[in-house]
Amino acid sequence: SMAAAREEAEQVMFGALDNLFANTNVDPKDVGILVVNCSIFCPTPSLSAMIVNKYKLRSNIRTFNLGGMGCSASVIGVDLAKDMLLLHRNTYALVVSAENITLNWYFGNNRSMLVPNCLFRVGGAAVLLSDKSRDKRRAKYRLVHVVRTHRGADDKAFRCAYQQEDDTGRKGVFLSKDLMAIAGETLKTNFTALGPLVLPVSEQILFFMTLLVKKLFNGKVKPYVPDSKLAFEHFCIHAGGRAVIDEIEKSLQLSPVHAEPARMTLHRFGNTSSSSTWYELAYIEAKGRMRRGNRVWQIAFGSGFKCNSAVWEALRDVKPSKNSPWEHCIDKYPVTLSY
Repeated sequence: SMAAAREEAEQVMFGALDNLFANTNVDPKDVGILVVNCSIFCPTPSLSAMIVNKYKLRSNIRTFNLGGMGCSASVIGVDLAKDMLLLHRNTYALVVSAENITLNWYFGNNRSMLVPNCLFRVGGAAVLLSDKSRDKRRAKYRLVHVVRTHRGADDKAFRCAYQQEDDTGRKGVFLSKDLMAIAGETLKTNFTALGPLVLPVSEQILFFMTLLVKKLFNGKVKPYVPDSKLAFEHFCIHAGGRAVIDEIEKSLQLSPVHAEPARMTLHRFGNTSSSSTWYELAYIEAKGRMRRGNRVWQIAFGSGFKCNSAVWEALRDVKPSKNSPWEHCIDKYPVTLSY
């Protein structure tokens, strides 16, 4: 029912926000920008209005409610919040990412539409951004880059994750067999734009020299894959499923430890959609691996088809937040996966 879906949304969003306000000691009335993303559930009044009502946010707050943007929407929300902070200075921007399962369970028999039932789980995250200079002393990270790639102009990419009705009229999300190939191509396009911003000059020279030789010899030269590990210490790969993680680990030539946060998040929490990369960041923090100066690459995929990247730099040795999702189970991880 609609009431049950609202209750689910409230539990997820308000739980994350209660923790955030308690951990940061920020008064909700000091928040000037609110961005909420939830791909499937878009009620009236909006989810952002529910948050304004719950926390009695100020009347001149600038609110945005992003729907239908898929699992990459959290990075889009961060990008929007960043742009708004450039326009409206000296305030806080709040980004809330969630997904809703209650009204979107598929009850049919189409195998391509049953897959989301097996992967998606309830989850959410809340992130606070600030442009106040005094907050630098207590901030965890600095946002360095956001690069967004949208392949919606291609029909096959546009329809590879598509909400529709099956032959019996039951609504669900269809996942195409071409999804992984499209994700790989979109990641390649995204990294081509991101690479020059983050890679060492030596890697950029090797990459472009290989492209030049390949062009001169009619494509007979194997393309050079830049070593992304020279640019980043940590990777938060969207936990969309085992195949997604396998493909990115292979494409970027990552070691098992780099893919560990994504695999353990998928094992423990399932696919929580756009919030999954934040669970992975919390995993890295809970393991005590985040050191000052470390760079993190958030990689998110979404319907449309989109690949969005955010690069963060740790401003200090980061300890896990109180009430982290891993607080009571981090000692049990990593686990050995049998598949």
